[in-house]
Amino acid sequence: MAAGIPQTGLQLLSTVKSSGELELRLAEIPIAPPAGDEVLVRVEASPINPSDLGLLLGPADVSTLKQAGGVTTAKVPEQFLKALAARLDQPMPVGNEGAGVVIAAGPDPKAQALVGKTVAILGGAMYAQYRTLKAGDVLPLPADATAADGASCFVNPLTALGMTETMRAEGHTALVHTAAASNLGQMLNKICLKDGIPLVNIVRSAEQAKILTDIGAKYVVDSTSPNFQQELTDALIETNATIAFDAIGGGKLASQILSAMEAAANSRGGAYSRYGSSVFKQVYIYGSLDPRPSELARNFGLSWSVGGWLLTPFLAKLGAEGAARLRQRVVDELKTTFASHYTAEISLAEALDPAVIAAYQKKATGEKFLINPAKGL
Repeated sequence: MAAGIPQTGLQLLSTVKSSGELELRLAEIPIAPPAGDEVLVRVEASPINPSDLGLLLGPADVSTLKQAGGVTTAKVPEQFLKALAARLDQPMPVGNEGAGVVIAAGPDPKAQALVGKTVAILGGAMYAQYRTLKAGDVLPLPADATAADGASCFVNPLTALGMTETMRAEGHTALVHTAAASNLGQMLNKICLKDGIPLVNIVRSAEQAKILTDIGAKYVVDSTSPNFQQELTDALIETNATIAFDAIGGGKLASQILSAMEAAANSRGGAYSRYGSSVFKQVYIYGSLDPRPSELARNFGLSWSVGGWLLTPFLAKLGAEGAARLRQRVVDELKTTFASHYTAEISLAEALDPAVIAAYQKKATGEKFLINPAKGL
């Protein structure tokens, strides 16, 4: 074993068993010396994103969480097991993104040049002490940036930028975003303010509205308001937003947005048509904070679409050059537009604590947890 390279490292694994039980545990994983253009990164920060929770916890009933002998378990309702057939009884590593320090590298000059540098990673299996990747798959951070600064520089920043890129590519000039006071939502506001894009923010409380108005948001609508539909319509009339990105997913919100877009279009006059306005209205569902079915009232004409939106296919469609352009903007604005703030920093062991899981799985607006695999060692 090469000098200075650990022989093993801890990694968090999630297994859904065919018996109907979720099992979370830490496993010792062998660490091989990096070869060729590989680099070995000591992971120091990795966020818990909603997309990570889908793999980490799946459809487990978190009210049944318990821990014994360092292993955390929970019951998975039987009706979900069929949909999970492809992952049953397979221990799966978790964590989409993170950051850390390159502690070793293969002989390739590009890899050797990264030794000692703090880098960000979008490569999966990040809830681990060490991660081996190709040199071209890591993003060197500015010299004054910490691992915590760069831990969330892929998923949320690129998703927010992807929304504005999609808006432009599809011919829209303004957009709507739900669950808008989230970490991602605050980034999107900063992007839109900087780029001059009208943005309508939908939140679920006065406290969330204040988070956004404090950073300069102009159009903020509270879905709990008794006048929500009219207030949303007024904001859409003023902004002419005809595309929305919905993190909620379930319930009536997507339908309410389309209805308000239709009302805004009709407010501008024009001949009556029994097919509704000719203005095309698009809602992309990119999250599932509400797991219920999406309900559509169908009172918004026939020129509309509801679809899914996911970062990875978007980046693939954008191409390497376009993705590199977005990533460079994230690096350039890492401590401003794309700064992330965390509620708590937890260790790998704490990530398995049922009480801690109960806190981070709530996905509460304004709360974001950061795993530091080096904590407690």
